[in-house]
Amino acid sequence: MSERLLTVRDLNVRYGKVEAVYRASLNVDRGTIVSVIGPNGAGKSTLLNALMGVLPSLGSVEFCGNSLENVSIERRVAQGLCLVPETRELFAQMTVGDNLELGAFTRYRRGDKGIRQSLDKVFSLFPRLEQRRSQFAGSLSGGERQMLALGRALMSQPTLLMLDEPSLGLAPLIVKEILHTISDLRSTGVSILLIEQNARAALQISDYGYVLENGEIALEGPSADLAHNPRVIESYLGIGGDASGGGKD
Repeated sequence: MSERLLTVRDLNVRYGKVEAVYRASLNVDRGTIVSVIGPNGAGKSTLLNALMGVLPSLGSVEFCGNSLENVSIERRVAQGLCLVPETRELFAQMTVGDNLELGAFTRYRRGDKGIRQSLDKVFSLFPRLEQRRSQFAGSLSGGERQMLALGRALMSQPTLLMLDEPSLGLAPLIVKEILHTISDLRSTGVSILLIEQNARAALQISDYGYVLENGEIALEGPSADLAHNPRVIESYLGIGGDASGGGKD
């Protein structure tokens, strides 16, 4: 039986009087990839930001069996929870190497001796980052910036990596490469909660999926089942497999 890593129950997030996420419940088991798909404005990015502690929320969130109530963002990162936001939030005037090392900041503070090995691991996953190690992050292509955002997150040694639209704005060949790498991360012991504009690709690489509509979980199930659900096909996969567009929620 799989070990439960993240348990979310009746999560509510408001923007003023607007209920952006309403009574959302979901689970992520260790060693799995879980995807959340849905239309623009459904609350997908809001959901991840609430789980990371960026936005205030009501409801129950447990990570590795412990409540995250009143736990700071820094402590969540130290406990193994990490978010790569849609905006990537890199330091453009810092080098690739410096951006990666910043990802291990909490590990430096606690005297972790394995940071060099983690850096080597990131460079093995993304050889282009090693080639551009001394370049400013702002000079990278869109695909390289996404690789750097992923690499920086991995430097924190996350147990659960939350990804918000990792393929947004990237060329199809780069999207394929990024999603292939995300799929491979599962074998390294990293579990993933994925929001992805390309619903077909998200369901192909994930084990379980949720459909978020108007801030509520409308459907859930094994990803293979959702990919063949007529409602999902009509709303999110469409002819030729293109998903409903991305963008901020």
